[in-house]
Amino acid sequence: MGRGNVYVDGSDTDTRTGSAVITARAAATFEPVGRSVASARAFVRDTLQGWGYTDIIDDAVVLTSELVTNAVVHAGTTADVLCLRSEDAVRIEVADRYPEREIPLQQSLRTLGSPDREGGRGLQLCAALASRWGVEYTPTFKQVWFRLDLPERPVGTRTAGPALPVDLLPVTDPRVHVAVVQIDREGAITAWSDAAESLFGYESEKVLGRPLTDFAAWPHTPGTSTGIVEALQLSRWEGSYGIRGADGRVIPVYASHLRVRDPEGDPSTVCLLVRDHERAVLQSPHRGPAPDAATLPDAGTAADPFDTFIGSPAPDDLDGLLQRTVERARDMLDGDAAFLLLATDDETELEVRASTGLPSARQRFARVPVEAGTGRYGSARMPAVHEDLTVVPGAAPLLNGTGMRSVVTVPLKVEGRLTGSLGVAAEAPGRYSNEEALRLQFAADRIALNVESARLGELERLRRGSLSFLVEASDLLAGTLDRDQTLALMAQMTVPTLATWCAVYTIADQSSEPYLSYVLHEDEDRIDGLKALLQRIDPPDPVPTPGARVWNAPSEAAHRAALRTSMRSLGLGEPTRLAAGIGTTLATASAVGGETVVLPLVARNRVIGMLTLGKPSEEHFRQEILELAEDLSRRAALALDNARLYSERMAISQSLQRSLLPPGLPQIPGVEVEVIYRAAGEGNEVGGDFYDLFPIRDGAYGFAIGDVCGTGPEAAAVTGLARHALRLLAREGFGGPAVLERLNAAILDEGARSRFLTLLYGELWPQEDGSAVLKLVCAGHPLPLRLRQDGTVEPFAEPQPLLGVMDDLELYEQTMTLEPGDVLLCVTDGVTERREGTRMLGDDGLMDVLTNCTGLTAGAVASRVMRAVERFATDAPSDDMAILAMRVPEPHKD
Repeated sequence: MGRGNVYVDGSDTDTRTGSAVITARAAATFEPVGRSVASARAFVRDTLQGWGYTDIIDDAVVLTSELVTNAVVHAGTTADVLCLRSEDAVRIEVADRYPEREIPLQQSLRTLGSPDREGGRGLQLCAALASRWGVEYTPTFKQVWFRLDLPERPVGTRTAGPALPVDLLPVTDPRVHVAVVQIDREGAITAWSDAAESLFGYESEKVLGRPLTDFAAWPHTPGTSTGIVEALQLSRWEGSYGIRGADGRVIPVYASHLRVRDPEGDPSTVCLLVRDHERAVLQSPHRGPAPDAATLPDAGTAADPFDTFIGSPAPDDLDGLLQRTVERARDMLDGDAAFLLLATDDETELEVRASTGLPSARQRFARVPVEAGTGRYGSARMPAVHEDLTVVPGAAPLLNGTGMRSVVTVPLKVEGRLTGSLGVAAEAPGRYSNEEALRLQFAADRIALNVESARLGELERLRRGSLSFLVEASDLLAGTLDRDQTLALMAQMTVPTLATWCAVYTIADQSSEPYLSYVLHEDEDRIDGLKALLQRIDPPDPVPTPGARVWNAPSEAAHRAALRTSMRSLGLGEPTRLAAGIGTTLATASAVGGETVVLPLVARNRVIGMLTLGKPSEEHFRQEILELAEDLSRRAALALDNARLYSERMAISQSLQRSLLPPGLPQIPGVEVEVIYRAAGEGNEVGGDFYDLFPIRDGAYGFAIGDVCGTGPEAAAVTGLARHALRLLAREGFGGPAVLERLNAAILDEGARSRFLTLLYGELWPQEDGSAVLKLVCAGHPLPLRLRQDGTVEPFAEPQPLLGVMDDLELYEQTMTLEPGDVLLCVTDGVTERREGTRMLGDDGLMDVLTNCTGLTAGAVASRVMRAVERFATDAPSDDMAILAMRVPEPHKD
């Protein structure tokens, strides 16, 4: 050992595999997360299974589970697992990165741990199960190792199964094809045997150099979490997957992988493949039945029956507990598969929550009726043994199409209430009897209360999470009244939290068809293909019935498109105009191949759209997720309808606002005119400031700028009344005072709906000498300002009473002359009352701005004034603003 190492040995012998030669090794590293413990167990089980050491698998898996748990759960570091094979033993090393978590050197083994302690049990198990064990420390890591000696076997014997009657032997085709395929370190095919060509239909020159995954029919191996790419990296591996043949059909195969080195020394994998129903040709023998914990000798302590079956420490999450349960149940009865279903609160359905040896990705969260309906689970409430499922195929719907022939199922009950169902299945018929049913029921009774407690804890966490999710969703939806943003928020809140993809359909009115308004997928590269697919199929029916309903159209359309694309790639079928390649089409089919549900968006007793949620291939929604999605759809529907109403109201307001302003400004000979109008807020209120400029008769023009008190419909009514009355009265020949006096009477006639009005009204006559004569009446409005050529600024009128307050008004007009080069500036109080804290722009500030506008055109004067107003304060303006600038240009000099 190197200097500075510390070593603790649990035996009196050496620390390695002795003088035996190490003939194989397998290594893996696991991240510090809870699921790594299950992955480490699977790694050790698969490795020893591949080496043919089935006799010691159970002990090795138990010890590895304890040691990896100490590393990734208690120490919180990565765990390195190394398996070493020799001629007579297997050594397994588990290292973590927490060397300071030492074991006392001087204490006896009895004090290393106890069932009541969080850590230390792994070393007790090592002492009890391993032939040798030890602990090594370095400054950077701690390593615990154990050695398991192999039982003696007759020379030349690896392992053997029992003799079987001829009628129980597996049936093969007239000729068994064992395809030999070699894969390089990049996953590309380097060898393709004649049997592979016969089995799959591809000639070798068409597959050499291509990745094996191009021919795989699904990305992950059914029944495991190991993908094909990961399986090719293991030292040995056995399992099932599918190969897509040259005719487009999927051929289920059973494969045995062996990791070797090619002549150049590079890593390579040799794969042996047979048809799945011929797996007995390649499959390693089954593990022998594990001893029933009920028959173990008494150790002198009262062991917890739950810990006895599950193992200690038990997983701290429900999924981990259920997965450990099905693995232990399968091992206990030497089954090929096991599964566990949990009951809904009303005990009417069972939901698949864990399985091993089955296509779990396809079955997870699938729901099965307990007592009624097609595919019901009739044996859920009582223990049941089915010797041959081909005779009663509906007895266990979960096993349909899996190749399992015999099954034993037992209920999980708490206080007489059905909480779940546990089953173990085998591929051979007649494997189980009432004796196995009693053993499995005994195990189920031990764990039922713990499973129910963990399930209730999960439900409580889900409910709390659901409440937090809905509160956040409500806040987000209430924070916008924009329709498009509401649609985007609806989709973004569901993906990926509730679903893999989402589509929102909207319905404009009762006579309109549903319209696909928004599509989102957690993989942005899939959005275009998904949208194109949904646009090609009829939308779901707008049914107002609450709750989620299954919609099969997307998955069926995707599968049809994938089939057509696959056939075209093989030269079969008629070419179509579909532009998508086979890769895009197959990816879309995989994206929408799972369960799809539709929830109605109902607001104010009307269906305004549908929220569609989808899962990828062969996945189902949990009932809790569907209930949460239903709550979200109700909130989203109301938010979407509010956004629609707001949009309609805004459109009406903006249309009305435009109608209150003149459609255009006339060209006045010899006078420059510029108007700037800025409405405050989001444009959802009408009324307020207005302006007008119109011809009265030949050579005479009227202009006005005013401000109605308040906003809304009443103010808009006064604004419209004022603008149209000014034009009518002026064109009838009335002078300025008469026009405003009659307008004042009209406003007062409105009664309670009336609003007072400040108004600057004037008439303008351009003169032949280049000047302009103005007649002005300023009724309570900010005074107009005159800018002379020399830069002086002065008010251009006198203040008079505003309109809409008194019955009898005696107004008078003032006549002024604008000389060439003079500018007349008229504004509303939104300009002069611009504030920044306690400061206000005011009349003096406006005059200072105008002083610096000498020599500018009318447009430049108006723009400079607006910029000065905007820069005066950092906040957005809170009042409407109107600026009217008129300038008499100087005559051109020759």
